[in-house]
Amino acid sequence: MSVREKFDFDLRNLRDKLIEIGSLAEVALTKSINALENQNIEEALQIIEDDNRVDDLDEEINDLAILLIAKQQPVATDLRRVIVAIKIASDIERMADFAVNIAKSTIRIGDEPLVKPIHNIRKMHEIATKMLSLSIKAFNEEDLVLAKEVADMDDQVDDLYGETIKDILSLLETKRDHAQQLTQLSFICRYIERTADHATNISENIMYLVKGQRYDLNS
Repeated sequence: MSVREKFDFDLRNLRDKLIEIGSLAEVALTKSINALENQNIEEALQIIEDDNRVDDLDEEINDLAILLIAKQQPVATDLRRVIVAIKIASDIERMADFAVNIAKSTIRIGDEPLVKPIHNIRKMHEIATKMLSLSIKAFNEEDLVLAKEVADMDDQVDDLYGETIKDILSLLETKRDHAQQLTQLSFICRYIERTADHATNISENIMYLVKGQRYDLNS
């Protein structure tokens, strides 16, 4: 195997690990909203336990990327591919952490009946999770159009976030006995909103990978 063939092989390995960590984070996010909706403490605990694999993959991606830079000294687009892989892995790891945080909030709420329907929270969550899925697809295909579509979806999450937080603050005035639950729901909203921001970060890094230029898609 030539030096270039070995480098291409390692790049594919790096890409495959990114796709795997993205898939794991997407599963964790999906399970987290289901655990909340069903107030399933066992599922919430499993999400927390399963996060170890995401952390391990994040380290593997970083180690492989550093090794590629040290041994192959890539330049131009090849170097950007490696750097972007590190950044995207970090964003995905944070998104998986938010799934864990949602699970922890679910545990804190426990079996207390939900005082507020979580339709908006689920909708926010579905959009954010779809953003993650599409952003990984955009990375794999280096698709700038799809990356831009992902970033545009962030506005929908922001709008729902503002609306839902306003509702929760209003409920805090009339349902003070449920302040802990409402506080946890507000945290969950924030975790989802930040998840969408990290998906947008991935889109920005795809733009940088393909165009060699930084774009702010969160403004």
